Amino acid sequence: MVTGPNQLWQIDIKYGYIHGYDRFFFIFDMIDVFDRCIVGYHVGANCTAKQVCATLREALGRRLQPGDPSPVIRSDNGPQFLSDVFGELCAETQRPLEHERIPPKTPNMNAYIESFHSILEKDLYTKRYFETFEEAYEAVAVYINFYNERRFHGSLQRMSPKQYHAAWKAGKLKPIEIKL
Repeated sequence: MVTGPNQLWQIDIKYGYIHGYDRFFFIFDMIDVFDRCIVGYHVGANCTAKQVCATLREALGRRLQPGDPSPVIRSDNGPQFLSDVFGELCAETQRPLEHERIPPKTPNMNAYIESFHSILEKDLYTKRYFETFEEAYEAVAVYINFYNERRFHGSLQRMSPKQYHAAWKAGKLKPIEIKL
């Protein structure tokens, strides 16, 4: 059961399409299951295990205070998440991470990040024709900012992820308990 932020982050990789180059680009992102905030992301022409690890380290540094427990990291069985590099990151002694991998063919076990990817697809990818990589990267950054700062969620008492997090931190709401 998730009762506060930074207890469970779901991570995944999604691709988008650059029409002007007839190529794909990738986004690796992380969602905090409690407040639905996209806590970090990488967008680029590729998505290696090293890029995933660097992005995860940055997000941990931004969201956690020294001494805070690390969130459980839940992923599918993509090669970046099965890599030695990712395993080494999880085993670091300074801030070890518990890594849960969902069984094959069970995307519902990673429903929060899958839902975000569905929203990203519907609200951005299907409505935009990207001519360049830079155009796509900028559009993704703007959308994630909108999603975190201004997009209301019915499940978050009609607040944006950042508003919900701030209200929880200030003790202004009774948080919902998320059963997984």
